[in-house]
Amino acid sequence: MPFSTYKYKKTAFNIAVAIGLNLTTCPLFAQYTTLKGNDSTTPLHLLKPEYPTPYGETKPADVKAVLDKVFNYLNATTYTQLIDKTSQAPVTDYKKASSNTVFKPGDFRLLSYEWGVTYTGMLEAGVATGDKKYTDYAVSRVNFIADVINGFKEYSRKNPEAATPVRSYLNPHALDDGGALTASFIKTLRTGQLKSDIRPAIDNFISYIMTKEFRLSDGTLARNRPQPNTLWLDDLYMSLPALAQMGVLTGDKKYFDEAVKQYRQFSQRMFNNERGLYMHGWVQDMNPHPQFHWGRANGWAILTKIELLDALPENHPGRSEILDLLKKHAAGLAQRQDGTGFWHQLLDRNETYLETSATAIYAYCIARAVNKGWLDPKAYGPMALLAWNAVATKVNAKGQVEGTCVGTGMGFDPAFYFYRPVNVYAAHGYGPVLLAGAEIYRMLQVHPFVINDSSVQITK
Repeated sequence: MPFSTYKYKKTAFNIAVAIGLNLTTCPLFAQYTTLKGNDSTTPLHLLKPEYPTPYGETKPADVKAVLDKVFNYLNATTYTQLIDKTSQAPVTDYKKASSNTVFKPGDFRLLSYEWGVTYTGMLEAGVATGDKKYTDYAVSRVNFIADVINGFKEYSRKNPEAATPVRSYLNPHALDDGGALTASFIKTLRTGQLKSDIRPAIDNFISYIMTKEFRLSDGTLARNRPQPNTLWLDDLYMSLPALAQMGVLTGDKKYFDEAVKQYRQFSQRMFNNERGLYMHGWVQDMNPHPQFHWGRANGWAILTKIELLDALPENHPGRSEILDLLKKHAAGLAQRQDGTGFWHQLLDRNETYLETSATAIYAYCIARAVNKGWLDPKAYGPMALLAWNAVATKVNAKGQVEGTCVGTGMGFDPAFYFYRPVNVYAAHGYGPVLLAGAEIYRMLQVHPFVINDSSVQITK
């Protein structure tokens, strides 16, 4: 019998039975107490819940307003200028720059892996909303970076270890140094709007990933810290999107093949099929290995799957494997979304705090998968909308993103993750919020939704 046709009785007990409430789990006060927004004559089944985060209609204009706040803050606090470290005077002739030359300090670094995510987020926001200012942000910064790299090229060749502002990208020692940036540089290059030549720098870092990064004996990308032969889940995003984008840029299948191979070999070691979650770190010969399912690391993992599915040719033999992993991972995440819409710092430890950057990444990835037809919109669309509404509450009036965990190494005890600080200057939150807003904006146009009996339902 349809929900709306039940005939409700006067007693709280009969009403509870009629609407299928479980009195062992539902607080009894809800049966007779007047809640905010209700009066004493409101039928119990029409009582308005007191949701901790906004719940209801999500409007594209409201999503855009959040994106604009983040844009305005970042545009005003990240500079395209070099200065002399001693005199603080502007440096305009990049070929005369030296180790005493630095980027003009802002709230964030233009050449960090977090900003690789931010450039991608700006590009996505520009395409989704049609607002050119987002795209211009990425294009102007990448043009500037290309000019600086080209200006420093000769100096860096002669002084490879000199402390220049582009040393880590031109002479990398870790995937963090440029993998996420390289993916965003290729995407920006593919817009056709770059005036400066970033391609040689891209080629250099792709070569680093393919031929110079440390690997296990089976070729899996790895690190030798905190212990020898260590895998970090984060490194999926710090390498594979760049390879996938290089495949798109060049048409060379070897980049796609390498990306799929790496994802497979990471997943064989780090994906917990029973929980549908990834462990943060894996150390060869450590047995048993403590499993900590850190939220943002799982974010990098699912974001990498989205990047690969976006880039892989439809007929690539590894595509179905990545799609299957996406579905398993999404199902594991869906089981652990908090009622507020957020996810916890440790995904399966509800006593850990609710964390913004991971929630934003999941909102983007789930919405993207819904929009692409990889996940069922009716099953997963509401999950993404709830996550976005939660994330939006963490963008303050200045456009800063609150509740983001700071950079985090690999830990072997719960306290390490439980007590990591959060900070508005943790750069990891900004790109994910831009990505999430862009894809939710798209989803609201592709998959309309309605509020039915106070629940969100996707209509198609």
